[in-house]
Amino acid sequence: MLAAGAATAAAYDANGVTLGGTEAQVKKAFPSVLCKPLEWASRAADRRCDDGKIAFGGVEARITFYLRKDSIQAFDVRFDTKDLDRVSAFVKSRYGKPLAEAREKIERAEKAPREVYKARWETGADHAVLVSQLEKKRATLTVSRGDFEEEIYRVR
Repeated sequence: MLAAGAATAAAYDANGVTLGGTEAQVKKAFPSVLCKPLEWASRAADRRCDDGKIAFGGVEARITFYLRKDSIQAFDVRFDTKDLDRVSAFVKSRYGKPLAEAREKIERAEKAPREVYKARWETGADHAVLVSQLEKKRATLTVSRGDFEEEIYRVR
């Protein structure tokens, strides 16, 4: 089932670091972050910053920021699925009511059904998607600007 609503006008952030922010802002907010050039050619990003252990919404998580010309184009936060309800409530408190939200069971031939949770926020060209396959260990919040998701792994 889908629930429609408008996202708030607030910028999408991770612990105060927003899309469009700089590498210096990432390093200030996440002192143990490791930043380096992207390992492949992409129009979406030229650098990435990884932090192996952060607190996000009160849960332990990992984060990666993707930057192009010293501007954050995307970030993804990975956390244990067992913390999905807590992270979902935290993200809703920050980003507002999702544009769409669903919990679905996907039937599969001769296999157990796959349960999926997905929530999506949009503000202009910025997007946030919270996704979890409930039987898997990790869930992900991906926040991006423009066509980042289509461009990041495109082979050139």
